[in-house]
Order: sequence, then structure tokens, then C-alpha cells
Amino acid sequence: MNHILVVDDEREIADVIELYLKNDQYEVLKFYTGEEALACIESTKIDLALLDVMLPDIDGFTILKKIREKYHFPVIMLTAKTEYIDKITGLTLGADDYIAKPFNPLELVARVKAQIRRYTKYNDGGRTENDVIDFGGLFLDRNSHECVFNEKELTLTPIEFDILWLLCENRGKVISSEELFENVWHEKYYKNSNNTVMVHIRHLREKMSGPMGKSDFIKTVWGVGYKVEE
Repeated sequence: MNHILVVDDEREIADVIELYLKNDQYEVLKFYTGEEALACIESTKIDLALLDVMLPDIDGFTILKKIREKYHFPVIMLTAKTEYIDKITGLTLGADDYIAKPFNPLELVARVKAQIRRYTKYNDGGRTENDVIDFGGLFLDRNSHECVFNEKELTLTPIEFDILWLLCENRGKVISSEELFENVWHEKYYKNSNNTVMVHIRHLREKMSGPMGKSDFIKTVWGVGYKVEE
């Protein structure tokens, strides 16, 4: 279970963050002052920190600098300020993301998931760059068969996963139905094979669709094949 450090002196906001993170099965370590947070960091394994900039004792930027002296876990800054210079300051000091108040708690949870996923990807000794595709809101892990699209976990069949992997691995390039079929099914392409490819592409699009309709992540190039944009 991932441990999330939440530091915010606005208790109602901290409580809401805690509620939403716990609903997603995160272990939350919640504090209202910087001193308490720093003591926790020294004694507990932290997977991600949510830091408010304005605190009663130590500002969030100072905490961030102290974290970066020893630790590399993701840090997301929270602030009521919207000045551009504050964002630049946080990112320059080593913040991974920046969320201005008021924010949508569901968006915050999505940002947390994205940061933990990226951090895990780059720090998992069992993975290599060739095992993972991460771009455009899509995350694919060839080892675990994990697929996440726009922060939503998708359950793909092995064939669907292989199609998506091949298209993403060759993003920007049009892949013909024949090439898709022979690389994924490992069989010789016949005229009727095109229907098989079309059905699986349709199923993929349905699984990747949002509330507004089908996804256009996989594009059809009529008379040629399919592609994923770079």
C-alpha cells in the first residue's frame, strides 16, 4: 500500500483529501504543520507528498527543499495562489506537479496516481524502457499486462493488448491490417482477416471510450490501415 503524506493547515481541505485517497486504498499520513511533516518523513517511508505552500510554521517550498536533499519521491504542491512565479518556484525546487486551490478531489487523486505510476516505472529494477509505453494519457506495461488510459484501468485481452502495443510502438506510422494481423496473430493474412482486425479495433475503441463517445486514440487511415498519433 502506498503512503501519501498530506500537509495542509486548512483542516477541511486536508480531511477531504484524506477521504478521497483512502477511498482509493492509499495510506494517508496527514499533518497541519511543516514540523510534524518533516518528522514523519524522517521516520516513515513516503511514496508521495502533497504539500500546501502556505503553512503556519514552515512554508511548503522550504519543506520541498529539505525533501530533495535526501529523497526522490514525487511531490505535488497545493496552493491557493495562482501566480505564475509560484508555480515556477515549486517546479524549479523539484516539485513534480502543482495544483491550485480550489481543485476537484477526483483530479487530485488522478494526479497522484499518475505521479506514483511514473515514479514506480522509473524505479522498478525489474522493468526496462522496452517493457513500458507511457504517453498521451496511456500507460502500457508488457510485463504485468497493465493498461491505464486517462487514469482508468482497462481490462484487455492478450490480442487487444498486442494490437495497442504494436500501434503505440510505431506511433506516427500507419500500420496496415495485413501487418497488424501477421504480427499479432502470427498467421498468414487472408482477405477475411481484415474483418478480424476491424472487430478487435472496434472493441479496443469501445474500451478506451469516455462518457462523450468512442475514443479517437486509434485513427483509421482509409484504404491504408490504422495509426496512433505521436
